[in-house]
Amino acid sequence: MSGAVAGAVAKTAVAPLDRTKIIFQVSSNRFSAKEAYRLIYRTYLTSGFLSLWRGNSATMVRVIPYAAIQFCAHEEYKQLLGAYYGYQGRALTPLPRFIAGSLAGTTAAMMTYPLDLVRARMAVTPKEMYSNIVHVFIRISREEGLKTLYRGFVPTILGVIPYAGLSFFTYETFKKLHAEHSGRSHPYPVERLAFGACAGLVGQSASYPLDVVRRRMQTAGAMGFTYGSIIQTMRDIIREEGLVRGLYKGLSMNWVKGPIAVGISFMTFDLMKILLRRWEHPAEVER
Repeated sequence: MSGAVAGAVAKTAVAPLDRTKIIFQVSSNRFSAKEAYRLIYRTYLTSGFLSLWRGNSATMVRVIPYAAIQFCAHEEYKQLLGAYYGYQGRALTPLPRFIAGSLAGTTAAMMTYPLDLVRARMAVTPKEMYSNIVHVFIRISREEGLKTLYRGFVPTILGVIPYAGLSFFTYETFKKLHAEHSGRSHPYPVERLAFGACAGLVGQSASYPLDVVRRRMQTAGAMGFTYGSIIQTMRDIIREEGLVRGLYKGLSMNWVKGPIAVGISFMTFDLMKILLRRWEHPAEVER
């Protein structure tokens, strides 16, 4: 429950920026902060304020189970790895900390991937093309085949390993260092937000090129492109747009959006977990 709430709150907060980033990722248009602002403003003028959240319903359908599974799995993997390495009840060392995050992200991505593809399709297409989430599934299945629902799956998994691993690793490391230096086992909410922001910055920067490849492969059918493998997609992007302008397009927006989203997500998860534990076991001392 804590993970589900954390994911929903974080993604809704940055949905307009996320949609704008995806539109640039899947097109050959050059990205800049000025062009991103123009796109947001033009969308607002032509389609209304709520259109900035187009695809957010698909995002919620995906992100709620994704975040719930990821955070829950992370807690379980931490316990399993703690028992295996002999750190039960104590903070994990760096390598198990990274492994726990990577496994949690991989588990969640594998179980919710088609929903991520649907969300990307809804974000980059006009509302006349897909009326709702179910319509996206039906139309893709009929016109492009069921296997299309897993197009871009491999780069997603390859990207989520460093992203989730580094994000959870960075956040848990900051919490551990904070406890050692401040003497407080529970950081203040604003400190959790800052730790999460740093975690998002590190994780998303490390995995960003694979995120671009994933989006291109997911939306190829809707955008009129054809991409085969990860390597071919990377080559096509680099040849047409260049290495930095292609594979890192929109990264500067991610440096704004990512830390906000991940910071809110980690902070909300921790606070919800503490709140629910207090409600369930009022006399229990927080771990």
